Amino acid sequence: MTLEPSVAALVLLAAILHASWNAIAKSSGDPLLSVWLVTLTCSAVGGLGALFTDFPQREAWPYLAASVLLHIAYQLSLAFAYRLGDLSQVYPIARGLSPCVVAALAAAFGGEIPTSVQVLGLLMVSCAIVSLTFAGPSRAKVVRGAVAAAVATGLLIGGYTFIDGQGVRLAGDPFDFIAWSFLLHAFPITVAVLALRGAQVMPFLRTRARSGLAGGMMAAVAYGIVLWALARSEMANVAALRETGVIFAALIGTRLLGEPLGGRRVVAAVGVAVGVVLLES
Repeated sequence: MTLEPSVAALVLLAAILHASWNAIAKSSGDPLLSVWLVTLTCSAVGGLGALFTDFPQREAWPYLAASVLLHIAYQLSLAFAYRLGDLSQVYPIARGLSPCVVAALAAAFGGEIPTSVQVLGLLMVSCAIVSLTFAGPSRAKVVRGAVAAAVATGLLIGGYTFIDGQGVRLAGDPFDFIAWSFLLHAFPITVAVLALRGAQVMPFLRTRARSGLAGGMMAAVAYGIVLWALARSEMANVAALRETGVIFAALIGTRLLGEPLGGRRVVAAVGVAVGVVLLES
């Protein structure tokens, strides 16, 4: 099942927004506090939405709980990875691994068996995205810790995407799951931030509140779109199209963070586009 054009367009918008807020988090000076502020903003959006939605159906509760746990692990892993590596190192690995993880989980537990052409597309998308990490002059700066953290982040992204995809389908109304998911995610990371960075919270807010709030709004819209799309379409298709955001992240890094975009990265971008076409066939 291919994505409807309107769904595909919205998922591409989500990819751009996601890359944008990750660039904000990377350039903030303290990725953990930035990720926390983004999550807090999403939680506020979820709290507002919860006033106009019902609680998800009982069948979705275990998935909602698992989603909260996986998201806190993802948020901490992402912040740690950005402390060690560049946006162009961490983002491609983390986002590039997740479509294959989602496809494997969806095939094993969701009954969504990809065709051989779709498998080829998934592999091409993921390999091309990961290759962006090692293309160009910045490849010499790749450090083991950053790569390991990015791999862990990619596995967690794939895990929570599958869990959220299952949960949103069982919730009754997708917007019920979206609102409560956003609302609950902020509590665990707030506890972690207060324990690890309590003294830095207020100074950070004084200098970074505006950009953090902007990033949070981007994240809320982006993941809201993704959850809505997961309720309507095959998980692997949504996940792979969403991860084309690495191309936008590379462009943002070039413009704002001074990270070069060489010929190899252009070739990798073409590989992503071809892989998405194969996945949609």
